[in-house]
Amino acid sequence: MGVVQQTSFTSPLVGREDELARLTGVLERARSGEARAVLIAGDAGVGKTRTLDEVAGRAAAAGTVVLTGHCVDLGDVGLPYLPFTEILGVLAADDRFAAVLAAHPVAGRLLGGGPDDGSATTRSRLWLFEGVVALLTELADIAPLLLVLEDLHWADQSSRDLLRFLLSRGALQRSAGGGPGGRLAVFASYRADDLHRRHPLRPLLAELVRLPAVERLELRPLPDADVARLVRSLRDRPLPDTTVHRIVERAEGNAFYAEELVAATDAPAGGVPSGLADVLLIRFEQLSETAQQVLRTAAVAGRRVGHDLLRDAVGLPEDELESALREAVERQLLVSGEGGAYSFRHALAREAVYADLLPGERARLHGGFARLLAARDRRSDSAAERAHHYRESHDLPEALAASLEAADHAQRVGAPAEELRHVETALDLWSAVDAGARPAGPDTVTLTLRASAAAAHAGELHRAVSLTRSALAGLGQDADLELAARVRYTLAGNLLSVDNLSAAFAYSSEALGLIPAEPPSSTWVWAASTHVMAARQVGENETALRVARRALRVAEDLGVTDARADLLISLAGLEGGNRSTPQGRERLLEARELARQAGNAPVEMRALFNLAIGCFESGDLEECSSWAAEGLDRARRSGLLSSPYPREMRYLRLLVQYTLGHWDECARGAADNTGVLPAAGGHAVGPGLYVALARGDSVAAERARAMLEGPFDWMGTMVAGIVLTDAAALRGDAEEAVRWARSTVETLTDDAGILPAVTVRLTTLALSAVADTVVELRRAGDEAVVRRWTDSAADLLERARSSAGHGMDGTPQGPEGQAWLARAEAEWARIAGSGPDPASWERAVSGFAYGDAYERARCRLRLAEALLAAGRRTEAAAEADTVRREADRLGATLLRERLNDLVRRVRPATDTAPAGDRAAVLTAREQDVLRLLALGRSNRQIGEELFISAKTASVHVSNILAKLEAASRTEAVAVAYRQGLITPEATTST
Repeated sequence: MGVVQQTSFTSPLVGREDELARLTGVLERARSGEARAVLIAGDAGVGKTRTLDEVAGRAAAAGTVVLTGHCVDLGDVGLPYLPFTEILGVLAADDRFAAVLAAHPVAGRLLGGGPDDGSATTRSRLWLFEGVVALLTELADIAPLLLVLEDLHWADQSSRDLLRFLLSRGALQRSAGGGPGGRLAVFASYRADDLHRRHPLRPLLAELVRLPAVERLELRPLPDADVARLVRSLRDRPLPDTTVHRIVERAEGNAFYAEELVAATDAPAGGVPSGLADVLLIRFEQLSETAQQVLRTAAVAGRRVGHDLLRDAVGLPEDELESALREAVERQLLVSGEGGAYSFRHALAREAVYADLLPGERARLHGGFARLLAARDRRSDSAAERAHHYRESHDLPEALAASLEAADHAQRVGAPAEELRHVETALDLWSAVDAGARPAGPDTVTLTLRASAAAAHAGELHRAVSLTRSALAGLGQDADLELAARVRYTLAGNLLSVDNLSAAFAYSSEALGLIPAEPPSSTWVWAASTHVMAARQVGENETALRVARRALRVAEDLGVTDARADLLISLAGLEGGNRSTPQGRERLLEARELARQAGNAPVEMRALFNLAIGCFESGDLEECSSWAAEGLDRARRSGLLSSPYPREMRYLRLLVQYTLGHWDECARGAADNTGVLPAAGGHAVGPGLYVALARGDSVAAERARAMLEGPFDWMGTMVAGIVLTDAAALRGDAEEAVRWARSTVETLTDDAGILPAVTVRLTTLALSAVADTVVELRRAGDEAVVRRWTDSAADLLERARSSAGHGMDGTPQGPEGQAWLARAEAEWARIAGSGPDPASWERAVSGFAYGDAYERARCRLRLAEALLAAGRRTEAAAEADTVRREADRLGATLLRERLNDLVRRVRPATDTAPAGDRAAVLTAREQDVLRLLALGRSNRQIGEELFISAKTASVHVSNILAKLEAASRTEAVAVAYRQGLITPEATTST
């Protein structure tokens, strides 16, 4: 069927033989039914587009359909799904695909012809994603398909989400379970030098590169010999060697730099300018005045512009325009593409030309494009582009109207981050636009409330609080009472999400006081529902129960189904049977169904979260994971993965994996989540830190401390407290362990003085460190210090007993809390010094049998010590053997080291452990680093491939050298080969 869309180049492709061979191999595997994707990284101008063009040409020649979508830099203005919209637009213009497109209405949706019914908001995102995947899958069934996505570093969040779905849940996964694969390859490029530490693409890349069907290819700078070959091939007549050498030196392996420097050699004498921008402008200035005018206009349009739009914007006769375009194409500043469109040869060229425009000229041209787009294309998905041009042309009333239209479109397609940016843009413009020129309907308070909702849905929780406070400040003295109440209960809900409980209760009280209960109203019901949550958080359970029961009756009478669901969730924790009991789950299931019927995704996710955590609290870990997975799927379909409840479910899902001992899976999931969520969601990777700590990764404690920086986050504080307390205990620092346990408990204790459930875990970890210290002191005969530690331990034990005996609803904690209490009691027996007490450790081992593999193994080690002290050596050996197997399975190096210490104490020093035991000493991350070390990678290269800093890679290398007792990197690799830690197959470069 050939190429559907491809850019053409006249310059030769020099070098890149290995990269082309690799990409061609991926295409061949895709043609045979093994769907694959390659993420292609490289600095600006290194040759990503040229390489992709070459491989696309080869694919087309072999009968593969090639579709290309570009991401565009529109500054802070988002244009949801732009590259996919471009691809569908090309398909729509080709009669060969009419039947396929007709069978998939999603094409019409992205192209602006689909339904605009706002009631479909919560369902549209999954429908959209699955529709795109189904369309591509059907195309791949007809003929092999290559999807090229260029410049992902400019991709909007919605396009990133769709790409994630496509690669992780979509077409690449068709072969899961043994089914037939898809004849699809996806090549996506991005500028590596644009990815600063907090760039939103970084976490997505880290997630995607771990997928089995996805690989990463880095286009590094060309060797000097290849650059010299390229330079010489660009001219019909030979260039002097000194000129070639100078260009090669300045190009520094960048093909585009080299081409531009060669093109500038025709400039008048005076030397080649040092900066690329200067080179580009010198080359630009060699064009005729008409061609320069066309390029200036095209630069304002963006990287790519259609012929008709450019013609209308320039205002030239057709023959003059064509002559100017031909000149620009021949000079390699523009390239022509399918559909009569023109693109700049490189984004840097467009940026240089755009930056050279005079301010007035730039504004005039933007205004022209805005008016042209408005006249020819009023689709809602073009509103963001129109808003961009109107803003840059200083036509603020039109920019305001287009920004609101773009926000509506982003909301409909499930893109809350883009919606937030557009609404905030509208708010910025509001005061600068005369009242008579503003759109009818909204006001600043309701717009600010809308922005706060979008911020919450996008996971920007503190931004949501700030915006709602702004809405409150904007209320006038004569403000409508219902609006005033709505602002206050919205603020209360946002404050709850950032754990500002007292303020949340105060504002929810104000909201409820502003609206009379009679006559009944939905505003009062929602104010009451928020007040119930806030009251419960500050210990006002009687108030919460009274208001909830009354509000539930009103919600039923009014038919406010989603508010009724919200109240049922709260009542599940207020009336007898809590969320971990069958009665509580029954109520939560009813709430989930009601929320689903009402189409209220946030309330439905609240119900699913409570179902998940209720199962965890009752020890039903597999069921917990199932509910969390359903909740995350619901969030994904709604575009709400960054909102609060999905964040908690991410944590729960990883926690289940950690608890059940699926540590490699947990570590991978945590790595995939790192950076995906806003700062307030960092705790979602917490179980990954628990794994890293147990595997001896010293970075775990540093990352835990980093979670305590910035605004207070309850879950982040809890995770950090667990890691830092356990880290101190593992290194034998009882003072530090007790300090972290106590300070964390104090910080997390609510306004009513109720201890958090995690108290029992924190205090037990601290008791472990105290017990180790007391045992050593008692051996040394220092009874005075022993008494001081015993008093401190008694206080910790009392807190553990109180926490385990009184959960959030006043009833004893479930299996997990009771297991930790059993361990606390056993640690206390060690501190009390009443002699070996295997029975207490047997109870602790039994307590963790509900599923916590690591804690059960840790308790078994203590049991082995107690059995040994009691003279029961055979039983002690059996327990130690069980601990060894479990520690090796988990990769729990610190537990294995403690076991080895125990073994050394009871057998002759000459009886050494097997040499292969060193394998367990390396953490999973160190094993990854070791593999790359064996390939000869530098610290910088290791960091790039593992998405960590070079400094962190250096720390891992140092740890490997120490653990393998090697003096150099070469010796460490040799030792690793001898001990079987790595194999030649594992270190074959791909």
